[in-house]
This record gives sequence, structure tokens and C-alpha cells, in this order.
Amino acid sequence: MVFILLATGCAATSSAASLPSLPWPDQGQAAMEAEGLGSLGSSGGSTPVPIASVTKVMTAYVILQEHPLRPGEDGPLIQVDQTAQDEAHSLQESTVPVRAGQRIRLRRMLELMLVPSGNNAARLLARWDAGSEQRFTAKMNAAARRLGMAATRYTGASGNEDSTVSTAADQLVLAKAAMRQAVFREVVAERETAVPGDTRRLPNTNTLLGRYGVIGIKTGSGTAAGGNLVWAARLRGRLVYGVVLGQAAGTNPVAAKHAALEAGERLSAAAERWTRLQEGHTRPLMPKVAPGR
Repeated sequence: MVFILLATGCAATSSAASLPSLPWPDQGQAAMEAEGLGSLGSSGGSTPVPIASVTKVMTAYVILQEHPLRPGEDGPLIQVDQTAQDEAHSLQESTVPVRAGQRIRLRRMLELMLVPSGNNAARLLARWDAGSEQRFTAKMNAAARRLGMAATRYTGASGNEDSTVSTAADQLVLAKAAMRQAVFREVVAERETAVPGDTRRLPNTNTLLGRYGVIGIKTGSGTAAGGNLVWAARLRGRLVYGVVLGQAAGTNPVAAKHAALEAGERLSAAAERWTRLQEGHTRPLMPKVAPGR
């Protein structure tokens, strides 16, 4: 049984039926949290581990801090450089098919980074903002410190480097901060996107979208990192956040991502069942929280 602290700070000890019994993965790390309630528990310890493309959540967070967008705004034009085009042909990482000289609006560049997980889009955004990926990475680490993510260290904008490490607890902190930005919420909820002028549709790597209340956020996978997933679900009008890291590490990125999505699905389904059970309570355990906070 997971003992939960209510908003009042009192421990919930009423009955097993009134508490979520969450199917924590037997490998890696995991953590969940509900707005207005706090932690739903965690598993796997707190040693920093590689997070792969989950890194792009911080890249987007910093970009939107530096270049705020309102819903409906497309933002400034960003010119694709030769480096981004060259990287588009890589067979070793996830990229998007951009061409040198193209001018793409900031909103679409965020989509190309977060939806199909374009590493070259992430690094292009870093160069556009700070002049170099190294200088942008310094901004990422500064933002992590401000948010209190003491166990997190970024070494690049895309997550392709195994030297970028974090914990499930730190990624929960970032997820909550990022989801306060309306444009970020919109982008991570999109099922697909495309490079302007290209007919190919680029699907979202987060196949949990639309299931168990899931409305975002980001997948990431690599051989060393394993499968990673940060997600947010809206359940009974409030946000529930989850993170799984290090699933099927040491296998291959495809199998690892599948393992992370499976672990996230089990946890999301359990959280949804639990919140449905609370419908019958005259005094719900989870107090109402305004949507989007």
C-alpha cells in the first residue's frame, strides 16, 4: 500500500479501497504526483540516470522562457542552417527532414522537436537562441538550478548524450513547470506535425495520448538510457503527472521506448481507475484544483 499525504498534511490510512495501488515497474525509476494532493509514491531510488529525449522538455521550457508565445501565435522565423540539414540524414538518431535555407516559425520548430522528437530541431533551436549549443546548455542547467532540480545535469539540447542525467523526482518538477506554459501544453498534445512544404506526417512518439486522460508530455529512449516517459493526465479536472526512467536499459531504443510506454500505461490506467472510484466518495480525497494550474 502507498501512504499518501493529503493537502492538509494528514496521512491517508482509511482503507485500501480509498488509496491508489500503483503497479510500479520492477526496473529503473518511477514517480507520480497529483495536483492538490502531492506525491502518489515512487520507486527505484534517486540515482541520476541518462534521460535521452526527455531532455527536450527543458529545451522547450528555456526557449519559451526566453521567447514567450501566446496561444495562436507562431512566433519569429528561424532559418534552418546547413548543420540541421546534414543532421537530418543521420541514421543513428531521431531527426526531422529540414533543408538549409528554410525559414520555419518558432511554434512549428517546437512541434518538430517535441512531437516526432527531432534532435536536429532541438540543436537548431539552441544555436538560434544562444549562438551555440554549449551556451544554451548553460541556460538549461541554470534553469534546472532555479527549479531546484539538484540531481540534474544537462550536456546538450537534444538528449542524444548519455551524459545528460536526471531523476524521476526532478523530472516531475520540470513537468509541472513546463505544463504551466499554454503553448507547451498545446504542442505536446498534438498527435502529429509536418515540416512546412513537406507532405509527410510526423506522428507523436507518445502513443499514450488520449488514453487514460493523457494529454502529453515526452518520450525518450536510448541503449544506455533505456526507455523514458514523462506524462501528464487530466483526471476529474486535475492534472496527474508521472515519470518512468530506465526501462529495458541496455537493449535497444525501440524496445526500450515500448517498455517505457507500457509502464506508463499501467500506471496511468491505475490512476484513472482510482480517480473513478473516488466519484462515489462524499468527501473526495483529492480536492478540486483549477484546470491548467
